[in-house]
Amino acid sequence: MKFFIDTANLDQINEAQELGVLDGVTTNPSLMAKEGITGKENILNHYKKICEIVDGDVSAEVVATDFDGIVKEGEELAKLHKQIIVKVPMIKEGVKALKYFSDKGIKTNCTLVFSAGQALLAAKAGATYVSPFLGRLDDISTDGLQLIEDIRLIYDNYGFETEILAASIRHTMHVVNCAKLGADVMTGPLSSIDGLLKHPLTDIGLEKFLQDAKSFNL
Repeated sequence: MKFFIDTANLDQINEAQELGVLDGVTTNPSLMAKEGITGKENILNHYKKICEIVDGDVSAEVVATDFDGIVKEGEELAKLHKQIIVKVPMIKEGVKALKYFSDKGIKTNCTLVFSAGQALLAAKAGATYVSPFLGRLDDISTDGLQLIEDIRLIYDNYGFETEILAASIRHTMHVVNCAKLGADVMTGPLSSIDGLLKHPLTDIGLEKFLQDAKSFNL
């Protein structure tokens, strides 16, 4: 399972990278705005900075909703760096653009996916990644993990190469359960990754080991 961090914060990306388990980054306009990054040139330069930190894929989202606009933005983003993945919304014009990009050899991430049918369309159009938002489904009392399971079954049935990128991850159990279900990638905040480190028995055991080690006069 690949670990992506969902942020535009360079300090958090660096911290995750230093942990040694980071495989990529996902971003969106909201995350950019949260960091106070506005203006086209500033945003494009920020994507470059992220690519300089990580070795893996970096999803950069288009804001256009018409086919020509999505294609224009997507091609510009793809030229920024070889690690850039063009993030396209799950709408009719987006699906058309996914097919266009796939035919051109440009990697894509189909975002805002909330149903197995949408994920099937994205795979048929040649998306590199599909991003089902399980956390947002949980927020409205719908089983987000069931969606991951359904997509995994459909993709396995037909041998689709599109990778399932579990998005809107909120906590560590989302990560663990997505891993159980066979999601190819998870993307979430740094806390969802750091949380995997924690267990009270680990803390208790380490404290005991350190106490006993004092007798060694180290």
